[in-house]
Amino acid sequence: MARGPMERALMNYDPMAKLTDDILVDIISRLPYKSTCCCKCVSTHWRDLFWHPDHRKKLPCPLAGFFHEGYNKNRFPSSARYFTNVSGEGEPLINPALSFLPRYDSLDILDGCNGLLLCRCWKPTDPKTLDYVVCNPITEKWVLVPATEWSSKVDVARLGFEPSVASHFHVFEFIDEEAWGIPESEQSDFFGSIEQLAIYSSKTGVWRHQSLKFFEFEVPKNSTSVFLNGILHFSISYHMMVAVDVEGSDWTVVGIPMPAKYEVEHGDAIFLSQRQLYATDCTAGSGLSIWALEDLDREKWTLKHNVSHLQLFGPWYSAAANRFSVVSFHPERNMIFIVFGHDNILMSYEMDCGKVCLICKLGQDCQVQYGKTRYITYVPSFSDSWH
Repeated sequence: MARGPMERALMNYDPMAKLTDDILVDIISRLPYKSTCCCKCVSTHWRDLFWHPDHRKKLPCPLAGFFHEGYNKNRFPSSARYFTNVSGEGEPLINPALSFLPRYDSLDILDGCNGLLLCRCWKPTDPKTLDYVVCNPITEKWVLVPATEWSSKVDVARLGFEPSVASHFHVFEFIDEEAWGIPESEQSDFFGSIEQLAIYSSKTGVWRHQSLKFFEFEVPKNSTSVFLNGILHFSISYHMMVAVDVEGSDWTVVGIPMPAKYEVEHGDAIFLSQRQLYATDCTAGSGLSIWALEDLDREKWTLKHNVSHLQLFGPWYSAAANRFSVVSFHPERNMIFIVFGHDNILMSYEMDCGKVCLICKLGQDCQVQYGKTRYITYVPSFSDSWH
């Protein structure tokens, strides 16, 4: 059917075409995260706005993927580092070798926070010494953090960085009794008990030390942590979480929700999503429970979601029910990421609709030699306004 001049004019009229890219980016930057994701699907031009160098700092960056390690005794070197895209497809967005950093004998990624990575870089000296390096793998900017005299014996260090609050970062170093130099005969009965917390501020360029004589706890090497509102939250053993501010002066110990019957060891962890802190309980035989922390001071948790193993894994139930772990939360959606089974299959689960998506098979090599593999969630930051 033929169309008249007026109808054709209406069809060809696009009010959005009159907007400049700068105005369009400003509008999109004010939308909720889910809406910005929809904007990428409008057209190739809108999609390209998100990655254009002139606009990347204004628009929310999507979740890129995960850093993790693996082990294979038949390979040299036996340990390897990986980056897996959240899509499970294509070349890794980030080269996990971080080859833009100075040459070191070896390098470990200890933590990540809001686009920055905390690395431990070993020097080929005898005995070995190290540097801490904080870097942005997207912009390839990095800074050295001086090591303490205990750093070479420390297992756990964490990073705190909130670009919306301040441009400087903090490094938290957990020094146990053995690393501190306390004789074995004088150490507590609590194995791995933390003796001192050292906190480095990039603003002052110095370390502060806080004695922890007031209570005993251990921080497992692969435990999770969250930095939110200037406070580091980290999980410890026995269903507990500790929160400490950047001065090391304000401490809170919080119990993590647990089932009525539980073993001494179990797979709880803490995560951050949409500026809300969550804990997960993966106790064998009782499904997966997700709890939201409503009030830190009152230790108030609310059950956010509960799902059975059968709902999660379906036909893979028998192989996955007792061999899985939650590795991350999506930073802006009600979605979690799980690794399960002997082949370490990465999957996502949307809490709102119960949708399960198998992302990729990581393989048997993507498992550390001892303990649980730690996955570091990475959301790119294109800003260089940090120090």
